[in-house]
Amino acid sequence: MLPKRRQTNTVSIGALKIGSTEPIRIQSMLTSDTTDVEACIAEIARLDAVDCEIIRLTVPNQKSVDSLPAIRLEMEKRGIKRPLVADIHFNPRLGINVCEFVEKVRINPGNFVDRKKFEIREYTEQQYQEELERVEGKMLPLIKNLKKYGCALRIGTNHGSLSDRVMNRFGDTSEGMVESALEYLRILRKHDFEQTVLSMKSSNPLVMIQAYRQLVLAMDAEKMYYPLHLGVTEAGNELDGRIKSTVGIGTLLCEGLGDTIRVSLTEASENEIPVAQSILQSTRARIYNTDFISCPSCGRTFFDLESTTAQIKARTSHLKGVKIAIMGCVVNGPGEMADADFGYVGAGPGKISLYHGQTCVERNIPSAQAVARLIELIQEQGKWVDPA
Repeated sequence: MLPKRRQTNTVSIGALKIGSTEPIRIQSMLTSDTTDVEACIAEIARLDAVDCEIIRLTVPNQKSVDSLPAIRLEMEKRGIKRPLVADIHFNPRLGINVCEFVEKVRINPGNFVDRKKFEIREYTEQQYQEELERVEGKMLPLIKNLKKYGCALRIGTNHGSLSDRVMNRFGDTSEGMVESALEYLRILRKHDFEQTVLSMKSSNPLVMIQAYRQLVLAMDAEKMYYPLHLGVTEAGNELDGRIKSTVGIGTLLCEGLGDTIRVSLTEASENEIPVAQSILQSTRARIYNTDFISCPSCGRTFFDLESTTAQIKARTSHLKGVKIAIMGCVVNGPGEMADADFGYVGAGPGKISLYHGQTCVERNIPSAQAVARLIELIQEQGKWVDPA
């Protein structure tokens, strides 16, 4: 049994809501230059087609801000209603200006106000407080525009870009990541801004996991219940990137943490979405399709498990939320498929037994007829829908 999902505030990103009472949302980020409207629209359309729910784009300069109305207009023409998130670094003015055109702004607390100089110095309490007051002064115009345009904000802390102030006091640590976010959270709360999401990203899944755990404890201590966006930054590509992301994101989902996720791959952005969906499906955090349970096969298997599994998947993969177990023999079959709605179990050479839950409903079906009979059983139990 998975832990209960952490209870959070609800944050509105345009018409989309995120938080513990909502499904865990999937997002990605454009690889296109934001000033190239045509390329951005093509990429947004590809992400929309694979059901990416939130789309982030980089806003490094005013030209990028100026491109956003054209992007929004073209999205409207195509009927694409996904919320946009502006990614801001180094320049508070861009964050202020972009609020009019997006549903959410992401800032990095390590560089939104501070320019990293890699200075080693000891801060007195007074000096540290003066630095925080300077940050607050720079944040006030952003808070004003976030409220004016109904924008949400993500405080996106990155392990690799902590401010000199935080580095000197906390070092390059997960504690430093947490404090970097809390500095900004306290300012936002002081000025009555609550539409906030948090992230603690690192390229090291172990650091990322530790930082999120510590952040939750720190927020709980201050009665802060903001939603979390999960991700392993710079995860890489192909198998390595997928495994890193699964370790980091999947671990926290299994602990009941996380309200949105992104799988960061060095690939086309649309490739991230099926991986994210699989992570959510595998952790049972959000169900997208049929959940299949199948054994790895061994010498006791009574049928070709690989081809049979592929055949059953081809016929039933559209049955959202239905769990089907495909087990090679009776040694472990009934026990290992205890969580399944339906079971297809080898009973002997060329013979299959079918289960509904833990109950065997039909024995010794010829294997040539068993897949069709499984479909009939699903239909009889009211779990079948025709493919779209």
